Amino acid sequence: MPRLDLNRKGLIVAMDHGRTFGVTPGLEDPGKVIDQAVEAGADAVMTTFGIVKKYRDRLIGRIPAILRLDGGPSLYREDWLAYTEWDLMHSVEDAVYLGADAVVTMAFIGIPVELQTLKITASVASACARSGLPLLTEALPCESERIPDPKASDAMASAARLAFEHGADAIKSYYTGTQEGFREVVRNCPAPIFIAGGPKMETDREVLQMVRDAVQCHFEDGGRPQVVRLHFVKEEVMAV
Repeated sequence: MPRLDLNRKGLIVAMDHGRTFGVTPGLEDPGKVIDQAVEAGADAVMTTFGIVKKYRDRLIGRIPAILRLDGGPSLYREDWLAYTEWDLMHSVEDAVYLGADAVVTMAFIGIPVELQTLKITASVASACARSGLPLLTEALPCESERIPDPKASDAMASAARLAFEHGADAIKSYYTGTQEGFREVVRNCPAPIFIAGGPKMETDREVLQMVRDAVQCHFEDGGRPQVVRLHFVKEEVMAV
């Protein structure tokens, strides 16, 4: 099995939605989705402790696994990007025991849990430095008094830089919508950048165009190749 390399272009299948949404269309059978990701040639799967524990034999050793360590209330209590509670749920030691290839945390910028998420990221980064596991941090600006537009390039760039400064080896960010805006994110973050699938798109062509634009930003800047993360909550994994 190829080793996970966050400095290369790649496609990572996100399967951690259930920790927030509970029932998630397309993820009723996680084992099936894992098999489809492997068959489609995905570079890694990002998922939860429960899925890794249950489907360990179908996941570990077949495709690199990125384990989510933190979490907050479900959507039955609080809205996405409007959290007032967030905590570390699992440890780097858990990830090593399960055979994960990397771990992931959140950094919510601009809302009350910001400091807590940065503390979690810093603590996990320290543990990762000792264990040798890479840390991916999803650094997301959240609409608030000081961030009126969370998709603004300066907000995205600052969120990514904050996560890097707290120890993340790679960053997940939303695409800003324009190459000019996303170049600002890339220029200001020494770590590789992942992009999320973002809002649902009507066609595969729209998804591929967003990927091309984001990748081109990184190549034109002479930085490391862009890493791409897409949300897959369909019944089938699309090979890109």
